[in-house]
Parts: sequence; structure tokens; C-alpha cells
Amino acid sequence: MTRSRTELMVDRLRDLQASSPDVEASAVVSVDGLTMASALPSDIEEDRVSAMSAAMLSLGERIASELGRGILDQVYIRGESGFVILMAIGAEAVLTVLAREHAKLGLLFLDMRRAADDLTQMI
Repeated sequence: MTRSRTELMVDRLRDLQASSPDVEASAVVSVDGLTMASALPSDIEEDRVSAMSAAMLSLGERIASELGRGILDQVYIRGESGFVILMAIGAEAVLTVLAREHAKLGLLFLDMRRAADDLTQMI
């Protein structure tokens, strides 16, 4: 039985969460703000995550471009309860991760880059 692209992406998101215990939730969102795949807890609204991810990606791309920083790779937000990290997946999507406040960011960025590379092949 052939698995759908969405199922494969969800499996990769779950693998990311299993390999990185600091990851609480993750999603793949199109640049248009549509959820392509997610591994979010029930108390987090998928539509809200998608809309905010697309908005932050757009704003981040504009800032990086206009301030001469080149092509956007990631957007990083730190709050008192943890992190929201967005990482580009090609030109059409973004990987959004919610991480715990004491996350080891170097390892998290590495795991996210590997996941983003895998997800790029699926999109």
C-alpha cells in the first residue's frame, strides 16, 4: 500500500519530535499559510500556527532582503516559555517547530536542517 505525501511528511515530523525531546510540536506550512502536515497537540490550533508561520516567513524574507542579509534561512523567536523556530523548506514551504525553554539550540537546528532536507524531497 502506497503512503500519501502528507503521511510521509507527518511521519518525518514525528521522527523529529522523537529524536529531539525538546520539540513539543511541529508543522510544515506552505508560503500561502496552508498546513501541509502537522504533529501538533490538540490544544494548538493548526490554522493559527499556519497563518502565523506564513506571516513570519514573509516578514523575515523581506527583512533579510532589504537589510542585505541574503536569502532567509530561519526565523527564531524566544519567549519566556520556549522557542518558535521557522526554517525554510525550499522556496514553497516552512518547517515550524515549538521547542521547550531549555532546548539545546545547536542540536535542534541540526535536527531541523536534516528534517528540512528530507521534507524538501517530499514536497
